[in-house]
Amino acid sequence: MSDHNIDHEKSSSSKMKKLKQLLHKSENRVCADCGALDPKWASTNIGVFICVKCSGVHRSLGTHISKVLSVTLDHWSDEEIDSIIEVGGNSYANAIYEAFLPKDYPKPNADSSYEERSKFIRSKYEFQEFLEPSLRIPSKSSLTSTDSGKNNDHVSGSESLSTVGMVEFIGILNVKVIRGNNLAVRDLKSSDPYVVLTLGGQKAQTAVVKSNLSPVWNEELKLSVPQNYGPLKVQIFDHDVISSDDLMGEAEVDLQPMITAAMAFGNPDLLSDMQIGKWLQSNDNALVKDSTINIVDGKVKQDVSLKMQNVESGEIDLELEWISLAQ
Repeated sequence: MSDHNIDHEKSSSSKMKKLKQLLHKSENRVCADCGALDPKWASTNIGVFICVKCSGVHRSLGTHISKVLSVTLDHWSDEEIDSIIEVGGNSYANAIYEAFLPKDYPKPNADSSYEERSKFIRSKYEFQEFLEPSLRIPSKSSLTSTDSGKNNDHVSGSESLSTVGMVEFIGILNVKVIRGNNLAVRDLKSSDPYVVLTLGGQKAQTAVVKSNLSPVWNEELKLSVPQNYGPLKVQIFDHDVISSDDLMGEAEVDLQPMITAAMAFGNPDLLSDMQIGKWLQSNDNALVKDSTINIVDGKVKQDVSLKMQNVESGEIDLELEWISLAQ
């Protein structure tokens, strides 16, 4: 191992220790917004630790306002750790964001409804009503075109969360886009494929793999699942520099079997490895084969192989992971 790698590991380890020290401060053991005990989520850019119910509202604000990560489930980058450490946690952030909070203002508590939380959190962070006037920054959308001069409606990463608006989320869907196989030719002899996932008003996009009809992505994308969720739409496009990107096929994933099974069995952390459900292949779906839903190391997972529709050839392999916000 090079000296550079050793120094990087030491730096990352030191930052994780500082994050854990911050987590254990008494003011960070309650939600910054409603006071619920033992918050397991955080807004890395705002610098607060929040409960699962308030995290759903934060997600609906969009990542340009609040970038939410799980304290226990997500991997934190050095930059994200630096950001929240720089703020100092709940007491420091609230001293700013609640500096002009009226004494009689109805701040939510642990039992408050989604609507009560949403009203307060939006007033606090999006409209900055309790901030010192000189510090207020007008909110603006972070959505931009992914390619200047091209009329693409594909939005990479989690930026498209800002289009979600007033939506209550019930869970998080981690989608690992593993590989494609025998994809359609859209250039002279090959294609430059990338995958776009759509769920409700959200879109997430993989990187482009150049000149490959059997690409390997192994890329994880994350989407919030609204209460009234529909199917997960999977599309593959061929990236073009000059003209519009060509569609290389599409398919849908029915999320109901996995979410229904997960809710029926409860907290996966308390269960041994086991199969809890199955999505059956039929003429009415794009499954290549039956897709089982399993508890694996305390996580709800489902392997899915899809045959791309409305195209001459192509398959794609995905691994889904369901994280309930009710846990």
